[in-house]
Amino acid sequence: MIQTHDQLGNKISLKNPARRIISLVPSITELLYDLGLNDNVIGITKFCIHPKIWFETKERIGGTKNIDLEKIDILKPDLIIANKEENTKEQIQILSEKFTVYISDVNNLEDAKQLIIDIGILCERQLESTSMVQVINDKFKDLLKSGNENKSVSYFIWQKPYLTVGKNTFIDAMLQVCGLNNAISESRYPEVELKNVNSDFIFLSTEPFPFNEDHVIEIQKIMPYSKVILVDGEMFSWYGSRLILAADYFQNLKSKYHF
Repeated sequence: MIQTHDQLGNKISLKNPARRIISLVPSITELLYDLGLNDNVIGITKFCIHPKIWFETKERIGGTKNIDLEKIDILKPDLIIANKEENTKEQIQILSEKFTVYISDVNNLEDAKQLIIDIGILCERQLESTSMVQVINDKFKDLLKSGNENKSVSYFIWQKPYLTVGKNTFIDAMLQVCGLNNAISESRYPEVELKNVNSDFIFLSTEPFPFNEDHVIEIQKIMPYSKVILVDGEMFSWYGSRLILAADYFQNLKSKYHF
């Protein structure tokens, strides 16, 4: 018997290691691949774009907020991995009545590492997950040693209306790791007006809204006193194995823009 708790405190019990897994979260899908679970993952969402080979070959069960419940019934998973924020509460409740569902809730680096350990336990990949967490620890230890000039940043995720990232989010935790102060004091994802933004940097994320260099030029003209930078949204928001790449990405940003 395998037992642990998900990140909402729900008890998770499996008679055997998970062999038929469905992932409802893109970043967790990538994590499952990097843990060597190719033969065990039987379903992913249409937004699980990494790795490409899985995106092209694995069974898709709808979007993160529009799950095909009937298809999941047919697939008969022994473990579904979901997320409190990315998936809808109503659909997860329905799935939980029939299947074992692990609900992740990742708001900082420690949460992300615990998620990796938990999945390693449930999927019989303890050695791989522990090793991965050690690599993440080493990578971020080096990042935290680098200089901290205490600059402020506003991180944008949407246009029309402009939505930013506030406190109590995983992205906010990653900004802190970079040594940056989030200029947005509200929680979660507040709407703002550009004229009211006051920060040393403005980060335009490539997801969920696909900001590009044209937006950088446009907003830089409006906000001449802030440095506007296009950043890789996956690096700031994808917890899991992507963190190994993210640490190096953050270090390069810090070196390039001196924060």
